[in-house]
Amino acid sequence: MTSGDNARKALANSLNTVLADSFALYFKTKNFHWHVSGPHFRDYHLMFDEQATQILMTTDMIAERVRKIGQRTLTSIGDVSKHQNIADNDAENLSADQMLSELRENNLMLVNQLRAAKALAGEAGDNATDGMIDDWTDQAEQRAWFLLESAKNG
Repeated sequence: MTSGDNARKALANSLNTVLADSFALYFKTKNFHWHVSGPHFRDYHLMFDEQATQILMTTDMIAERVRKIGQRTLTSIGDVSKHQNIADNDAENLSADQMLSELRENNLMLVNQLRAAKALAGEAGDNATDGMIDDWTDQAEQRAWFLLESAKNG
């Protein structure tokens, strides 16, 4: 195996982690969308749905990047669970503030993972993945910002 092969494999592994966490974050965001309540129900319900849709839209692009660099991607929910770092949350009766805070932290975790993947894309000389990661990072940062601002009282 050449160093280029090793670099592509490392990038694919990193992207598969990003993919797993994207699916975990998507499902958590939808869960919170379904279960949010309180005085800002409508605003949070709509924001969570918009954010979940945005997250889901990236999953196919991430998986296809893995395939385009000649590697295998995730194959099942079980495979996702083996690779995810973002924890599931099955708790009942979370407050809207708890939901906002947890989703913000999870989006920031995803930003850090994307930055690590970007470094690996640079090492692999993969300009296409490098550029796409910039867009995904910007989207995750924007979601985190909206969640932060939505959680402010006053």
